[in-house]
Amino acid sequence: MTPAARTQAAIELLDSIVAAAEQGGAAADTLIARYFATRRYAGSKDRRAVRELVYAAIRALGERPASGRAALLALARHDAALAATFDGSPHGPAPIGDETAATPGVLPHWLAERFAASGLGDDEQAALVERAPLDVRVNRLRGEAPAIDGAAAIPGLPDALRLPAGIDLAPHAGLIEAQDAGSQAVTLAAGAAPGMTVLDLCAGAGGKSLALAAAMANRGRIIASDVDRARLARLAPRANRAGATIIETRLLDGGREAEALADIVADIVFVDAPCSGSGTWRRNPEARWRLTPERLERYAAMQRHVLALGAPAVRPGGALVFVTCSLLDAEGADQIERFLADHPGWQAEPLALPFGRAREQGVRLTPAHDGTDGFFVARLRAPC
Repeated sequence: MTPAARTQAAIELLDSIVAAAEQGGAAADTLIARYFATRRYAGSKDRRAVRELVYAAIRALGERPASGRAALLALARHDAALAATFDGSPHGPAPIGDETAATPGVLPHWLAERFAASGLGDDEQAALVERAPLDVRVNRLRGEAPAIDGAAAIPGLPDALRLPAGIDLAPHAGLIEAQDAGSQAVTLAAGAAPGMTVLDLCAGAGGKSLALAAAMANRGRIIASDVDRARLARLAPRANRAGATIIETRLLDGGREAEALADIVADIVFVDAPCSGSGTWRRNPEARWRLTPERLERYAAMQRHVLALGAPAVRPGGALVFVTCSLLDAEGADQIERFLADHPGWQAEPLALPFGRAREQGVRLTPAHDGTDGFFVARLRAPC
C-alpha cells in the first residue's frame, strides 16, 4: 500500500468506528480485524501502520468526530508528511480543501466536567489516553513463572510481571494470565484465604475468579456467577488450564438472580460491577465516544442492583467487596455512600493496597498516579 492508500484505509476505518460508537456497534479492534480480513493484499507493515494511524486519531480526539476524514485532518494539521498523503491519487484521499477538521482534546466536554467533579484534573484526564502496559499474573497453582525475556517484577505484587509489548502469551497459557496490575491489586482487597466460600458476582470470563483461586491455594469454594452465558462459558476452559478446581459456575437468569443465589452463604461476596470502563480507556480509547449521561446512569443503576443482590449472600461478619474499573464517583464512592445509608449496621473497612489513594470510603487507582488501569474498590463488613 502507498502512504496515501494507508491514509485512505485509516479514514474508512475511522468512519466505521465513529458509526459504531454512535450506534453501539463493534469495538475498534474488531472492526479493524474485519477490515483487513477482506483485504489480503495489505501486508503486516501496512496493517500496523494503518492501525497506528487510526489509534493516534482516536487518542487525539475527545469529542466524537464527524467523520474519519475530519479525524485525520486534525492530525494532518501538525504532520506535514501525513498532510502530503491527501494527494488525490487513485487509492488515496482527496486533497485537503476548505474544510473543518475535528478539534483535538482528551474527553467530551460533559465527561471532563464529571471527571473534574470526581477530583481528577487535567493530568489525570490526559493519562486516560496514553498507551497501557502489558501486565500478567503468575499462576502459582502451576508453579513458578516461565522465563520471558524483558519481564519485570511489579513492586508490591509478588505474582505480577510487566512484559514488553507484543509478547505472545499463548505458549504460556495456564502459567500466566493477562491481568493489569491494578486489577490484581484490587483483588487483594477481598482478603480471600484457603477454606473460604467466595461468591464472585458479575464474574464474566472469570479473570478475578482465577486470581481468587490462586490466593486460596485452590482450597475452598468459589461460585462464579453472571447473566452473560457466552462470557461465563469461557471460564471453565481457563480454569482447567490454570488448575483451579474450586471454581464452579452458575448462570443467572436476569430478573430472577436472587432466587438463584438464595442458597449461598459466603465469607466474601466479590462484586466486580458493570461500569463505563473509564479506567481502561487506555486500552480501548474509542469507548469514551460511546458513553452518554444516560448510559452512565444505567450503569449506576445496575451497580445498585448487584450490590443489593450480593449483600444477602454475605454471612454475618463477612465481607462485601465492591470493585469497578471506573474513575467516576458516580460509579464508585457515591455507590458506597448510598449502600451504607440503605444498609444500617454495615461498615466500610480501611484498605492497605500496594497502589491507590483513599477516595471517600474506598481506594481509587488511576493511570496517572499508579501506572495501572483505573479502579475504585471498597470493602464492606456485614453486621454480626
